[in-house]
Amino acid sequence: MSTPPLISLQGVTRSYGTGAAAFQALRGVDLAIAKGEFVAIMGPSGSGKSTAMNIIGCLDTPSSGAYLFRGAHVEQMDRDQRALLRRYFLGFVFQGFNLLARTSAQENVELPLLYRGVATRPRRQAAREALAAVGLSGWEGHTPGELSGGQQQRVAIARALVSQPMVLLADEPTGNLDTQRSHEIMELIATLNREQGITVLMVTHESEMAVYAQRVVHFVDGRVASDERSEGVS
Repeated sequence: MSTPPLISLQGVTRSYGTGAAAFQALRGVDLAIAKGEFVAIMGPSGSGKSTAMNIIGCLDTPSSGAYLFRGAHVEQMDRDQRALLRRYFLGFVFQGFNLLARTSAQENVELPLLYRGVATRPRRQAAREALAAVGLSGWEGHTPGELSGGQQQRVAIARALVSQPMVLLADEPTGNLDTQRSHEIMELIATLNREQGITVLMVTHESEMAVYAQRVVHFVDGRVASDERSEGVS
């Protein structure tokens, strides 16, 4: 018997507004992601890729259709249940880093565990280990202003990893980085996927970043236009 997917979107639609002003962001999306996969989602602006990511990340809900996470119907959960799913199973990395400016790298990484109520000593230990995992041992006391863009994104990845999520959701994670730093971040994400088995779902508009994924899903006009295996990094 085949293993059910970790994430499954089934006939998912998402509409905003009503009447003549209504906008259909998703028009019946079917998408299945297995545990441990690295999937890149691409598409032009307005194609629905970010809406799909927001639904998977429990930041939005479908207008119709089903979203299953480990077999549980997320679309039937209330706000508090979705918040718990986010907190305990999902990690987020954004284009803009979203770090607290006057807070050290260590304290930024500790935040998700602080929200969970984890005690100080294990929280600090976990944050140090997460920073070490992204190559930032020795940088714990530096604030974002004292770090390069690539280092800031590494802190953001460590913050996403510190709670040991099952899924890492990355939204244009290299969008604010130069080419060299972009490839460094992608190598890091691919290594985390390969060595720790973290499922990665990444939205990107850069084909040279998408090749790090195992699958590339293209969205067009609110639908999945193609879903293909990646050719890999050359």
